[in-house]
Amino acid sequence: MSTRFLFALCLALTWVAVPVQGLCRPGVPDGYKVRLSIKTALGDQAYEWNESEMFLFRATLAFAMRRHFNVETFNVSSIIVCDETPRVSFWFVVTNPANTAELIPGQQVEEAVRKSRNRINSAFLLTDHTLQFLGIPPTLAAPVQPATQPWLIVFGVVIGVVTAGILAILISTFVQKSRKEKGIVEEEKLENVYENGFARDGPEGKAGTLNGGYTEDERHTQL
Repeated sequence: MSTRFLFALCLALTWVAVPVQGLCRPGVPDGYKVRLSIKTALGDQAYEWNESEMFLFRATLAFAMRRHFNVETFNVSSIIVCDETPRVSFWFVVTNPANTAELIPGQQVEEAVRKSRNRINSAFLLTDHTLQFLGIPPTLAAPVQPATQPWLIVFGVVIGVVTAGILAILISTFVQKSRKEKGIVEEEKLENVYENGFARDGPEGKAGTLNGGYTEDERHTQL
């Protein structure tokens, strides 16, 4: 009885494993390809990639998914790997713990990887350039969303130029008006001088004074 039960259990597990493994294949929309350059990164201290290292990778991915969704239902079995090559590259997908026949959307996987990228890199002593998730931009090369929209920058430049032009015109007008008013005041002063009987500086003396010599001559002549 127990033998039949074990046989049925093994058959059931095999039957379940086949569809799950079929979810992972190169180019699957919700999957990602990973490429590791261990020798390039570590040189003589490079370690050998084996089943234990693959287990660690799946465990770190399960950790990233737990952290992203803030749940503890993801396990190593949730990370399905396929198309592994000796040059250390492979594809992986993440299955839904509530339904192993359903894959976690690729966008959610990408966000989880990006959120825990440093932890994943540290586990393998690698960097974004030697542990590559193809299709997921490196942490340091993430798309940058500008704080100010480009059209606002252009608008600000145009407004600045227009404002500077208006200010230049106002200042120029003010200066010309001041010069004109100053010229009018000088002309009025000269007119007042001539109207009061004062002459300009000349041989007769300074403006506003009389020559005493001419005054004495005039007195003697009258006598």
